[in-house]
Amino acid sequence: MAERADFAAQAMQFAPQLYSTALRMTRNASDAEDLVQETYLRGYRGYANFEDGTNLRAWLFRILTNTYINSYRSRQRRPQETELNDVEDLYLYKQISGLDIASRSAEDTLFDLFTDDEVKSALENLPESFRMPVLLADVQGFSYKEIAEMLDIPAGTVMSRLHRGRKAMHKALIEFATERGLLNG
Repeated sequence: MAERADFAAQAMQFAPQLYSTALRMTRNASDAEDLVQETYLRGYRGYANFEDGTNLRAWLFRILTNTYINSYRSRQRRPQETELNDVEDLYLYKQISGLDIASRSAEDTLFDLFTDDEVKSALENLPESFRMPVLLADVQGFSYKEIAEMLDIPAGTVMSRLHRGRKAMHKALIEFATERGLLNG
């Protein structure tokens, strides 16, 4: 049986290694810090059950891994959260007037509302980090994986930048439609 008073002296030497692993798991510095802190808290609480002579480093890493898995599962059970901006975009989309959805797809009808110059302008006004993924995915038809390799970024970053780029283009096109009187205001 180990003494809690010895825990800090023995366990803190592993903090950099735990943090490095937590950062790879969470891909976020503040989440990694929280994970390491939770690991040490659980380790301290359970240190009385730790048997001297066994591998403390392996024990702490097992706590780290289990804590991460438990938090991941907990997030999966939570309902999906939506940002207020997404709700605003849906509201703006529903305000587009004159769409005959029954006879044509909404996408075809929407594109007919805008000139090529307006679409080009909306695309060209995107920041470079959003413009390239949108061009490669929506114009060139590359997959997320292919874009990630071309731009040397993770596939998750490609998806995030595509979402943000498309959202920015959507807002720009809504502004063009408003200026031309195509939206109910």
